[in-house]
Amino acid sequence: MIFKKIIPLSLLGRSIIIIFVPIIILVLITSVIFYQTSWNIISKRLTESVVADINVIVKLINQDLELEAIKIAREDFKMEVNIKKNSTINNISYQEERGILSKRLKQSLVNLNKPFDYNLSNIDEGVKIIIQLDNNLLIVNVNKDRLYSETAFVFLLWMIFASILLLIFSYFFMNKQIRPLKRLAIIAETFGRGLDAPELKSAGAAEIRQTANAFNQMRTRIKRFLKQRTDMLAGVSHDLRTPLTRMKLQLSLLKDEKAKKELEIDINEMTAMLDSYVSFVRTEAPEPIENINLNQLLKDIIKNFDLNNFEINFIEKNIVKTSGRTLQLKRAFQNIIDNSIRYSKKINIEIFINDEGCRIILEDNGPGIPDKNYEDVFKPFFTLDPSRNKLKGESGLGLSITRDIIRSHGGEIKLGRSNLGGLKSIIQLPI
Repeated sequence: MIFKKIIPLSLLGRSIIIIFVPIIILVLITSVIFYQTSWNIISKRLTESVVADINVIVKLINQDLELEAIKIAREDFKMEVNIKKNSTINNISYQEERGILSKRLKQSLVNLNKPFDYNLSNIDEGVKIIIQLDNNLLIVNVNKDRLYSETAFVFLLWMIFASILLLIFSYFFMNKQIRPLKRLAIIAETFGRGLDAPELKSAGAAEIRQTANAFNQMRTRIKRFLKQRTDMLAGVSHDLRTPLTRMKLQLSLLKDEKAKKELEIDINEMTAMLDSYVSFVRTEAPEPIENINLNQLLKDIIKNFDLNNFEINFIEKNIVKTSGRTLQLKRAFQNIIDNSIRYSKKINIEIFINDEGCRIILEDNGPGIPDKNYEDVFKPFFTLDPSRNKLKGESGLGLSITRDIIRSHGGEIKLGRSNLGGLKSIIQLPI
């Protein structure tokens, strides 16, 4: 779980980690190996060379050639030599340093077989080495270049710098490769909301181009299928209106009142079904995207009802302005309110803004719908009335059309139990 929290959620972040983590591990392993091998060998050779030169100086001093020893040390060995008379090393103590350089210097100084001490605390000013010579102290200040190689650390710095430079280039190129995927997500979201999304241009790697081409082909097939379905429903609805009109004319000439009444019921039922089909076809027809004030849209719908027979309370917590297809959204809200008015006398409508966009809640005091049928009522041609009495205006397409409209705008509709005892419709729309 901790590992999942650390990993970035974006594909770009994860790609950078996949590239950069192995590089970091490689740099660390190389640094450790270099420190334990190359730097160890270099330090050993440098300290042995310095101690050998000090041994030469000690021999010159033992031969009473102090001036010559000091001159040789300064000019040839890059050392500053001082001799402190009548002193012992016991009076001088430095804190022992850690590290390979200190370890190798100590090992080399042991070969002199004389008491010694050294100070590495300020290596930039040189390394101070103290050696006991009988009653005198030999103080040698060795130039740092004799014991310390900066080229090794320059190598490590270059590795780190190259890794950072590679990270920057990786971010630039990976971001360029992922950009088509971001466009694909935006266009897919737009097309999923029912908007006219353009074709996705093929760009990037071969796999991304293949994905873009597959999406474009899918988009073309879906648009062709929707057009065929719309044309078919429109054609069927139009063709059925002609025989229905002839039947109404023939019905007016019929003298048998009983048969006439039964035929009127069937004709009115078929007319109601055709009106529902036409309404469904209209939801598929192209309509321009407009700026919409949802508050005003709901008020315009409420004005069309006779408020003397129904109680409609409209609660506005926020003013919601968005974009979409005005006629389709109006038809969706109209269908829900029509259903509520058909079975109830009191309706509460509430609109407000939340984290996901805006929410519209419609509640009534009617008989409601059984919980098990909350999803069934959104199926085309499904009605709760066992007799399927179309004279009540129940074609079984109203809520199906409503859900299609809401989803085409990127929203969702759910049903629940109303606080008034009836049905509650919850509509969530993006802003």
